[in-house]
Amino acid sequence: MSTMTQTEDVETWSGKDRGDENFPVGSWLIERRFRKPMHCFYAFARNADDIADSPVLSPEDKIRRLDIMEEVLLGHRDVGSRSALALRHSLAETRVRAIHAQELLVAFRRDATQLRYESIDDLYDYCRYSAVPVGRYVLDLHGERHECYSPSDALCMSLQILNHIQDSAKDLKALNRCYLPLALMRHFNCSVEDLLRPAESRGIRRVFDTLLDRINRLNLAASELPEIAVNMRLRLECAVILGLALRLTARLSQHDPIAKRVKLTRTDALMSVMLSVFKL
Repeated sequence: MSTMTQTEDVETWSGKDRGDENFPVGSWLIERRFRKPMHCFYAFARNADDIADSPVLSPEDKIRRLDIMEEVLLGHRDVGSRSALALRHSLAETRVRAIHAQELLVAFRRDATQLRYESIDDLYDYCRYSAVPVGRYVLDLHGERHECYSPSDALCMSLQILNHIQDSAKDLKALNRCYLPLALMRHFNCSVEDLLRPAESRGIRRVFDTLLDRINRLNLAASELPEIAVNMRLRLECAVILGLALRLTARLSQHDPIAKRVKLTRTDALMSVMLSVFKL
């Protein structure tokens, strides 16, 4: 049981920041007035994620710390989580609902206790809480119509599953966690242990390709978002992120993420910006 005091901060920051992410978080493409609130939301999510991914905290301690973050977020207490307090003030200023941050905590609590996912539907349900709320928060912050939710959901789920494929070996080695659906592995005659090999097995490649096929469909559904969002700079940001998702999807279909982490480059970012500006 944790011996934390009532005033101790529960956060265990890993040292990662927005620059460590695959995709831009409140970049210069976004209007200046929206950047600080987006960075507050990111800091809350980053700290909650670091708790859920801690290799030293027990599942019970992780849940307790995440509960404290939610209590601070909702105003039930004022100490225990600096990022939750900052986000609470930000939400009050911007009049965005707390539900998106609360839904993120559902996923992080799940990460604290669940190490395997049986089906693609189970994976999608996880993404509904780990990724979808981020896009919906950004849309609400910009005052966009709920019509944008569906393509935004698709884009966020695409980004999340791409990350799961990228980090499949690392997640298993560091946290004994695997998001790849077990049913798919059985279907292609492979297992979680195959992720510990120096290179992908034939079965794991087929699992990746099946998920990438799903991601292609999500990317197609997401392509509507830059067209229907009202805020022009948000449209550009969404177009850039979608372009990066398409590039990473193609790269993961051609390279082995078990042998070496497949990632985007600065050139990818520059090309995505240029193509997005041209299209819009």
